[in-house]
Amino acid sequence: MNNQSQNAIDIVLAESLKELAKTKPIEKITIKEITDKAGVIRPTFYNHFQDKYELLEWITVNELFMPIDPLLSNGMLKEAITFVHTTMAREKDFYKRAAQLEGQNSFNEIYNRCVANAVQKYIDVDSLVQMADYKWLSKELVAEFLGHSISWITIQWIKRGMTVPVEELTDVYVKMFHNSLIEIVSNK
Repeated sequence: MNNQSQNAIDIVLAESLKELAKTKPIEKITIKEITDKAGVIRPTFYNHFQDKYELLEWITVNELFMPIDPLLSNGMLKEAITFVHTTMAREKDFYKRAAQLEGQNSFNEIYNRCVANAVQKYIDVDSLVQMADYKWLSKELVAEFLGHSISWITIQWIKRGMTVPVEELTDVYVKMFHNSLIEIVSNK
């Protein structure tokens, strides 16, 4: 994605896609429907985004991950995770549709990449790599592993109707970063 900045047209197009996704699977939404709902012409869409999947990525980055940068940079992991899940819960219908996308350009792929980037940027994966002391185990590989793990749990939470309270889900994530899997599962 070329441009992650926000402007009025990007926001209007994002709101249009989110509104349409409440009643229709994202893969079936056309650019024409997005632009008609947004009140702009098709060339305007293509001046901002390559396709609706790039718009989905823009929404993910701008609504979920950019706002948590200041929190993560100040060590506020719990608050950052709470923000992401609260935002998803508030836009439940949209994220349920987004989580249904499969394959390339899926929400899962986009979300996973964003999580891995945040983990690599803000979590001390260097100490994890040093503890294992294997030459092949890189910071990027550990970040990717954590990104996949976190993404999988979030996607399952969405697909299962977001019935687990945000606070409980956040607690699991915080424990994942500070404890072993055995300690998390045994609730110690």
